[in-house]
Amino acid sequence: MFTGIIEETGKALRVEHGGIWIQAKKVLEGTKTGDSIAVNGVCLTVVTIKSMEFMADVMPETLKRSSLGQLKAGSRVNLERAMAADGRFGGHIVSGHIDGTGTVASITKDSNAVRFQILAPEEILRGIVEKGSVAIDGISLTVTAVEKDRFEVSVIPHTLGETVLSDRKKGSVVNLENDIIGKYVERLLAFEKENAQSRPALTKEFLIRAGF
Repeated sequence: MFTGIIEETGKALRVEHGGIWIQAKKVLEGTKTGDSIAVNGVCLTVVTIKSMEFMADVMPETLKRSSLGQLKAGSRVNLERAMAADGRFGGHIVSGHIDGTGTVASITKDSNAVRFQILAPEEILRGIVEKGSVAIDGISLTVTAVEKDRFEVSVIPHTLGETVLSDRKKGSVVNLENDIIGKYVERLLAFEKENAQSRPALTKEFLIRAGF
């Protein structure tokens, strides 16, 4: 489990078949093999640690659903260790299991902030609400507007300077993860609807057949 508060940006060193090497410093403090680190919002398991770098396995499913397959040697990445039980919860609940990708539609300066519009598929937009939370490349952000085919976030200078959002341009692909609470609510409502359709309607005929 993560919070969406990026600890540092690292650098992709080598993208190999089935794995990725990342240069890092802060997130390796106290980290051991088997621990989880979110790379651009994708939860990966550390399998090898060397001085100032680590390697994580990447499954084909992860490459298909995320932007990690587009990383090249030298690409900057957002890094966050799994949340410590005794730490502050500064963002929102982020699982590191992204729902898909979006595309940066526009980047607009707004006083001291920067507004990002993100084009996203309908299945992701369905779970995004104004003033709700969304993780973009693992960054916990607040949604400022939602339209038919996109949503918008406003990014403060600190977040822009400390994450890879400053590298993003119009057309950049970003990893998206919806608020996990919203996903559970959606699933429960869908489950209830499915069961309601399979239950017989409470009619006079049904009651007579049941012996009432």
